[in-house]
Amino acid sequence: MAATNLTYHPSALTHPARSLLRRQKGLTIWLTGLSASGKSTIATALETTLLSPPYSLASYRLDGDNIRFGLNRDLAFSPADRAENIRRIAEVSALFADSCTVAITAFISPYRNDRALARTLHEEKGLVFVEVWVDVDVEEAERRDPKGLYKKARSGEVKEFTGVSAPYEEPEKAELRIRSKEMGVEECVKRIVDYLEQRGLLAKGEVQEGGLVEK
Repeated sequence: MAATNLTYHPSALTHPARSLLRRQKGLTIWLTGLSASGKSTIATALETTLLSPPYSLASYRLDGDNIRFGLNRDLAFSPADRAENIRRIAEVSALFADSCTVAITAFISPYRNDRALARTLHEEKGLVFVEVWVDVDVEEAERRDPKGLYKKARSGEVKEFTGVSAPYEEPEKAELRIRSKEMGVEECVKRIVDYLEQRGLLAKGEVQEGGLVEK
């Protein structure tokens, strides 16, 4: 049952004002793709790149497995639980983005409707949402299989496994498509960073009279 008698308590700062004070823009970079596509590896390298000079941006990685150790430990892998998993992380990543932090999420997020919900949640709040499809065919993902999950899924030991016994709905309008079979991690990160730079999302600045001035 949803809670009632609640009143939203707004911040004294608007999002643009917070961005001025923190000297950076907030956004969510949403990596989606099959298990073993390379999402977590790319997300980890991207986080390090953005935290380090010359960017030195407040950034934080939210990983699908890690989140299930804590916030989402009560969820399994049924369609309903997968939807709730993504709803929660969409809300969390939006909070990071609203705080003017770069949120980097690495979740299979197999359903288009759930990813669309995450996007809409950000856009309704005026927050930037960048969907990155880490694309690899299931044969390659199964060949990699670093956790042995595809083997377990094929034997029936793991149920409702995306790409084997549960569907992955390919993105139709992702901002970026990264073919990780054809590119190394550094090249994947560079593709993402180049895109963000082209949109002016990584610019730091100094607060001067009249607003944020990019360096």
